Amino acid sequence: MEREWAPDSGSLHRFGDEISAVVTGANRGLGLAFCRQLLRVPRVSRIHAACRNPEAAKDLAALSASELSRLRILPMDVTKEPSIAQMAARVGEEGRPVNLVINVAGLLHRYSADGDGPGPERRLADIDPQWLEESFRVNASGPLLVAKHLQPLLPRRAHAVFASISARVGSIGDNRLGGWYAYRGSKAAQNMFTRSLGIELRRRAAGIVCVGLHPGTTDTGLSRPFQKGVPPGKLFTPDRAAGYLLTVIDGLDSDDNGSFFAWDGAEIPW
Repeated sequence: MEREWAPDSGSLHRFGDEISAVVTGANRGLGLAFCRQLLRVPRVSRIHAACRNPEAAKDLAALSASELSRLRILPMDVTKEPSIAQMAARVGEEGRPVNLVINVAGLLHRYSADGDGPGPERRLADIDPQWLEESFRVNASGPLLVAKHLQPLLPRRAHAVFASISARVGSIGDNRLGGWYAYRGSKAAQNMFTRSLGIELRRRAAGIVCVGLHPGTTDTGLSRPFQKGVPPGKLFTPDRAAGYLLTVIDGLDSDDNGSFFAWDGAEIPW
């Protein structure tokens, strides 16, 4: 049976009485939904919502206006390390540890309204080196650089989670259809980085749990061109997907470090 997210005072119970979170890609879709869901948890005292262009993030700004003491919007571009370093520095100014990081920023296509633009490749002839490079910068290098600069803010002994939103198509063991070279490859690289992070960060912080998370097919701009064949009941709203993943996060313990989980808690092969 599917576990439902219950954002009450008992949720995220492993984190203690006060939670400081960082959410990247927070301006829309799943990232914005994570911010909404986390604000429903009383023990979440601060959310640092990072996005590339805060001036254009109207929904996030409205959410921040209603929760000014808890939600702080920070500019950050995952493809530019100086902006990641600046974001981390501003988070560190508050002088409290960060015990939940959720990397949501991701790239699958850049289709325009008329369908033009790079997207998932169906065959080798479709591969574009620039698109490959951009996909790896956003999907793989970005979360790794976020970890690099937030590492000093993670608690050394208390429970903490560093989660990156991945995708089942990034699983090498689960790849039966091929294609989608840039997205599959960059997400597979992200998965390897997550696994390595789990090993290194655990040496420094005994309570850290690093995981990759697959949200299922979520009704966002990222997946919208590819929703046609999704079975009924398996196309999730962003809030529903975020709720499922927070339920997974809520249940993580030290044995789950360096693992990859789907929205329903099932472990996915690397």
